[in-house]
Amino acid sequence: MANNNSNSEKRKTSKRYTPKQGKLRGVPLKRKNDGASSQNKLHPNGRAASQRSSKDAQRRTPVKIIPLGGLNEIGKNFTVIECSNDMFIIDCGLAFPDSEMLGVDIVIPDFTYVEKNLEKLRGVVITHGHEDHIGGLPYFLKKFPSVPVYGTRLTIGLIEGKLREHELLGSVKLNTVTPRQTIRMGCMAVEFIRVNHSIPDSVGMAIHTPAGVLIHTGDFKVDYTPIEGGIIDLPRFAELGNKGVLALMSDSTNSERPGYTASERKVGDNLEMLFAKAEGKRIIIATFASNIHRVQQIINNAVNTGRKVAVSGRSMVNVISVGIELGYLKVPDGVLIDIDMIGRYLPEQIVLVTTGSQGEPMSALSRMSMNEHRKVSITPQDFIIISANPIPGNEKLVTRVVNDLMKLGAEVVYEKMYEVHVSGHACQEEQKLMLSITKPKFFIPVHGEFKHLMKHKQTAMTVGIPEENIIIAGIGDVIETDGVDMRITGEVPAGKVLVDGLGVGDVGAIVLRDRKHLAEDGLIIAVATIDRSVGEILSGPDLVSRGFVYVRESEELMNEAKELLTETLQTCLDNNMHEWNAIKGKMKDNLSDFIFRRTKRSPMILPIIMEI
Repeated sequence: MANNNSNSEKRKTSKRYTPKQGKLRGVPLKRKNDGASSQNKLHPNGRAASQRSSKDAQRRTPVKIIPLGGLNEIGKNFTVIECSNDMFIIDCGLAFPDSEMLGVDIVIPDFTYVEKNLEKLRGVVITHGHEDHIGGLPYFLKKFPSVPVYGTRLTIGLIEGKLREHELLGSVKLNTVTPRQTIRMGCMAVEFIRVNHSIPDSVGMAIHTPAGVLIHTGDFKVDYTPIEGGIIDLPRFAELGNKGVLALMSDSTNSERPGYTASERKVGDNLEMLFAKAEGKRIIIATFASNIHRVQQIINNAVNTGRKVAVSGRSMVNVISVGIELGYLKVPDGVLIDIDMIGRYLPEQIVLVTTGSQGEPMSALSRMSMNEHRKVSITPQDFIIISANPIPGNEKLVTRVVNDLMKLGAEVVYEKMYEVHVSGHACQEEQKLMLSITKPKFFIPVHGEFKHLMKHKQTAMTVGIPEENIIIAGIGDVIETDGVDMRITGEVPAGKVLVDGLGVGDVGAIVLRDRKHLAEDGLIIAVATIDRSVGEILSGPDLVSRGFVYVRESEELMNEAKELLTETLQTCLDNNMHEWNAIKGKMKDNLSDFIFRRTKRSPMILPIIMEI
């Protein structure tokens, strides 16, 4: 894209954005004047004001916004911001596998584009400490260990815990930042701005670029009575809006919900009522491990009712340990006890905080519901609170756990029975507030499925953002702006990398297809030994079935299948077929046709021929 700046404008831009060689990259700076040039100042109605037409407006050094995750999906947030020979990354998260990804542990972004442009990479900036924003970092830093990472104090503390598990701690550069601090990323600068979310120390970002100011909200809501920390820094967002914001990238998770998201303190009030209701019983509360605000309110109620608090679930133990160590959780001495000690107390003296609010099969609460937890047995003396709403797709898992807990005699409070959960994401009125005070020229909805992005687009149009200035993108799209125009100009490699055990990326579409095939129809292995020199079958074919039929109850079917394979194999030998793959293919095709005719099933068939 052409750059029509005058020489004087070029000198001005160079002085403002270009650091001395090797000196300023990644070094915190004092905030300078971050206003856009005069042609980007905005009228109160949010429309861009210009003394000249856009045709004559001054075009600047192009900036690219490249989402490699987090669009048209929930999780796996990963966005590249690129300008000239510099780029940086916002967040590096993971997603959890869907029902089609059999055996897969987690899903991370495709790092191919970053790898091809590694010499440009100046750092990774993190908005907050949730898994969908930091969970991919260990895999990223294994490939690119020299890249510095920037985050707030709690976020860095949680990242350290993840890197320790992957034996990376000490070999990577972790940098702690504070709200209103600015760091240089080559010709760009990133300013951190406090926001409210369901985890402390969350930030949005103002990205100061040669083309103008970009704002990325991160995950946010507006909470005027937060449990910990300050209120979202609306004055700074408004200040940037008054000076001129080129583009806003804003959280779309709750774009379908009207009104405002309730304050976390509302949960505390309801928990207090439920603690009173549970008098004489043991209280078990399942919530998200990272929701430190919720855990703090549970601890406060436990202290007020004279109960001890135990913790179950590895992620819950890790997060609470980090929260206490860094001062984000305040626990009086003697309140927190080891789970091994709960047998020493009466049920009414215990609160057990656990993972499993989403019904995850291996979580602590799921194991309790199936009586498989080694240290906790559910009885009618248990009052169980599931302090979270099911993530879309997890409803059946949560329902199964609730049913199983109730069958064991426990009283269970779940979903919206007593409003024991509030979201950490902005609803429509808060989204309108963010759009109205930042007054962006362009708007890019982020963090959500396609329906969420489209609904956020409609909300933006109600506050005066022109439809042609709203970009609905997908992962891999290259969004480019020169300060005057913004449009999608191309695509880069993007997608899902599957992590299965220690394997990263070695499970692909073909492996998943085979797993799905095995899961749906089972497997038949046909084994035969032959002497090709005389054209004889020495043994077999023998059939082994797994997940198809129980052989002892289907002897007639299996005997007919053996006869068919014997005939097929002998025909191949009589015809002097020498290509093993051709012989196996013939056996597979004939057996497959026979099985389908008799059962209407299509199991995977694996012929094995041994030659003597």
